[in-house]
Amino acid sequence: MDLNDFLGPNPDVIELQADNRWEAIDELIDHLVANHKIKIEHRETIAEKVKKRESSMSTGVGFGIGLPHASTDLISEVVGVIGRSRKGIQFDALDGKPVNLVMLFLVPQDQFQKHLHTLANIAKLLHKKEFRDGL
Repeated sequence: MDLNDFLGPNPDVIELQADNRWEAIDELIDHLVANHKIKIEHRETIAEKVKKRESSMSTGVGFGIGLPHASTDLISEVVGVIGRSRKGIQFDALDGKPVNLVMLFLVPQDQFQKHLHTLANIAKLLHKKEFRDGL
């Protein structure tokens, strides 16, 4: 699986207004709802899952990147969205620096291997400077 499988060949990059990671997660989830990637009635439950996962350990991986994610039985396929913050968002990242790119993704609950594979592929891509610059 690659990013095109759930973002499409020319993904929208949302301009984030968030001041912190929690607001960024909410903005990205709202985008998924608005674009019918997740049902509105599942919005709060999914947001809670992502935030619970984020509370256990920040997904700010360095290089200005945050990868909030969760698995849930409320979706049937992997979905994701990318947000960009020009001002930077405090994300409790490993390198202590603000995050400028946030990629939120959700994986169906029963697809743990796909979850790990997706996370690994996203991390590889986002660690490539030319890919980040392209976003």
